Amino acid sequence: MASYVDIHPHVISDDENRYPPAPLFGKRSDWSQERPSTVATLIEQMDAAGVDKAAVVHSSTTYGFDNNYVVDACNAYPDRLIAVGSVDMLATDAAETIRMWVDRGLAGLRVFTGGSTKDFDPSELDDPRAYPGWELLGDLGLTMCIQTGPVGLPAVTSLAKRFPNVPIILDHLGRPDVTDGPPYAAAQSLFDLAPVESIYLKLTPRIMGDSTKGAATPETLFPKLVETFGAKRLAWGSNYPTSPGTLAEIKATAESRLAMVSPEDREWIFAKTAQTLYPRLSD
Repeated sequence: MASYVDIHPHVISDDENRYPPAPLFGKRSDWSQERPSTVATLIEQMDAAGVDKAAVVHSSTTYGFDNNYVVDACNAYPDRLIAVGSVDMLATDAAETIRMWVDRGLAGLRVFTGGSTKDFDPSELDDPRAYPGWELLGDLGLTMCIQTGPVGLPAVTSLAKRFPNVPIILDHLGRPDVTDGPPYAAAQSLFDLAPVESIYLKLTPRIMGDSTKGAATPETLFPKLVETFGAKRLAWGSNYPTSPGTLAEIKATAESRLAMVSPEDREWIFAKTAQTLYPRLSD
């Protein structure tokens, strides 16, 4: 088994003629211009950090629904990488488009409802127009990542209950407010998701940073997450290069923040959960 699997790095091409930017919502993210990383650079960073494999997440704030670069990039390193792309789930041809990208090599999908370039709008999540695409995900055995904030958690819950055979990964844990510290009452809407077993949580630099803000501490937050959800529903993602620092530095911070978690649980968080969600990342 690989010891480290990253389920949230990004790649940006240095060839804008071949892969022209066309950001979702019309505004390109600052990080994709200030800290772009080609797939070759990502592989170098993974080697230096001791990261064995990765599920590379398409940059919606660079390429919109054009998954060409993330698919081509990951296909160039099939023993190390898989591609997680994005399609317009509300489009009438969403299911056909998903099949097309899967035939090209796509191994998972992501819905981006907002973030650094736009406030969250969860209205597209639990929209009946998206249901055919979700049904296909279940048929194909594909995982869906969702980027949203606490405002979107009710819609995520509805989707998870309607399509229980589609694993859902919440990017950045759904961005909970944990600064109030234990018992983390401000993040109760996140912890309320625990009974919905198809929902998984992605531990990224955002929560690593938030775990040291206000009254939060890693020693109280991460054991609570493990106790509530179980390590088998938690997976590490670097968010490289969106988050500053080398991949090795980002990984070292995550290891430090999770130092109090048992070795078995850390094994799940840093590799085995990812390999459950994306079987192609297994050895």
